[in-house]
Amino acid sequence: MQAVESGEADYAVLPIENSSAGAVSDNYDLLIKYHNYIVAETYVTVNHALLGLPGARLEDIHTVFSHPQALMQSSEYLNSNRQWNQVSVKNTAVAAKKVLEDGDVTQAAVASETAGRLYGLKVLKSSINYNKNNTTRFIILAKKPLYREAADKVSICFEAPHRSGSLYNLLGNFIFNNVNMVMIESRPIPGRNWEYRFFVDIEGNLSQPAVVNALNGIRSEAAVLRILGNY
Repeated sequence: MQAVESGEADYAVLPIENSSAGAVSDNYDLLIKYHNYIVAETYVTVNHALLGLPGARLEDIHTVFSHPQALMQSSEYLNSNRQWNQVSVKNTAVAAKKVLEDGDVTQAAVASETAGRLYGLKVLKSSINYNKNNTTRFIILAKKPLYREAADKVSICFEAPHRSGSLYNLLGNFIFNNVNMVMIESRPIPGRNWEYRFFVDIEGNLSQPAVVNALNGIRSEAAVLRILGNY
């Protein structure tokens, strides 16, 4: 996100939601921290494997590294091996690289089989995520908004006034304009205990009067409104 905002990179790709583990919460915070725009999305089927050094065996493993989401998505299998210590790292590729570089047969990584091939690791157990339809939604971001005529989803973020009924009233703008809301996620506002920022996805296009009317209604009532993208 830093690289896109500074112009070093044209696009950033962020995982934002998983069908098994839910929202990737920290990445919602990045949407606010950096002023980049969502320009597209894609869905990727996730298939986690347990990877070890070429000479490792399952009975050798004591420690498993991966991203917290990957550990969560594979929790049924991992928790059935109670002797394993599960350690969170920055991402699944970092986990695979660490196992290779440490050269310790007691270590394993939860990552894709592709990562295993790239780092020369052995598949100790394939397809360990408990949901075999496990899918992650990724968003693609750019420094400037890019709107396509055929765009059919709008992502916004707003802060609701801290009083009774404010969120209900804000969401009523979608009902009155017959706009379908497909996702809502909340994140705490730093420095303001028990106050929240809401991320919402709706169906539609910024050229549609109903969508414009709904957003204008929210803008007039919300403390803050940002349009994150129409894609």
